[in-house]
Amino acid sequence: MNKIKIAQIGTSANSHGNNIWESMIKQKDIFDVVGYAFPENEREKFPDRMKAFDGYNEMTVDEILNNPEIEAVAVETEEIYLTKYAFMVANAGKHLHMEKPGGVELADFEKLVEILKSKSLTFSTGYMYRFNPKIQEALAKVKNGDLGEIYSVEAHMDCKHSAEVRRWLKNLPGGMMFFLGCHLVDLIYQIQGEPQEVIPLNCSTGYDNVTASDYGMVVFNYKNGVSFVKTCANEIGGFLRRQLVICGEKGTIEIKPLEISAEGGQYSVMNEAYSTEWYKEWNTSKSEVYDRYDNMMRNFAEMVRGKENPYSYDYELGLYKLILRACGKEV
Repeated sequence: MNKIKIAQIGTSANSHGNNIWESMIKQKDIFDVVGYAFPENEREKFPDRMKAFDGYNEMTVDEILNNPEIEAVAVETEEIYLTKYAFMVANAGKHLHMEKPGGVELADFEKLVEILKSKSLTFSTGYMYRFNPKIQEALAKVKNGDLGEIYSVEAHMDCKHSAEVRRWLKNLPGGMMFFLGCHLVDLIYQIQGEPQEVIPLNCSTGYDNVTASDYGMVVFNYKNGVSFVKTCANEIGGFLRRQLVICGEKGTIEIKPLEISAEGGQYSVMNEAYSTEWYKEWNTSKSEVYDRYDNMMRNFAEMVRGKENPYSYDYELGLYKLILRACGKEV
């Protein structure tokens, strides 16, 4: 595969901009990283995020957009600015990877998808669990019918954030549901599609005088059961309780925790049950160590070079609308 000339616009305090940057510069076999730009006073706002960019070419946004050799751009600004710069990239005719879930206004996301579709540009979004090997394996089993008809999916993504981060969640519709719950909504949407009913239950724990929705909860009602997402920014030990449970008429899959840190990245453990015997042990398997961002950006590169995108423009738009509904917004 010919190297892709790529640049990055932005980083932020609470998302994965630095991880994406470090992945691109590490994967020298597929990326020729031309440079980066820091709009919206990011250098001043996030001084502790700057070191990773030392020694590389700092550019203006216009220099990135007007450089005909740059084929692709990763937009990793704060969530509230994502679509602002994604528009610029799409209008410049460059392939786009952007942080999830895609800005805070539906009209802006719809316009972005329309531009990308009209120009047949690759569109990649930062849903990291799409590249978890055990989640991929579980989704393949669902698709193949190994679990039979699915009647319920339970998904948790929790952590313990500082009061400062939990206050920051007020900038986002639905707070924690928008920020991290979107990863889990993506998984349920892949497995079960559009629900019949969406019941958002987002709230604030109220600790440290935080009033933002730092506890996210949504129930999806389907024809033969209910599924739910739960995501909390105030849960001690929450990272190791992150989980995905898929229940079907023929079997159950549990991935818990979703990731376990290891040297070089993460690994995941999956439990499977297909027997009707109550006390039969789970079938347990463990993935190799992987880096979630390396897999994500390699996939982006392969799509730029012609691989079919498994997540269509319409899928991404439908997902974004469902996330907003999970956050309590009318769409």
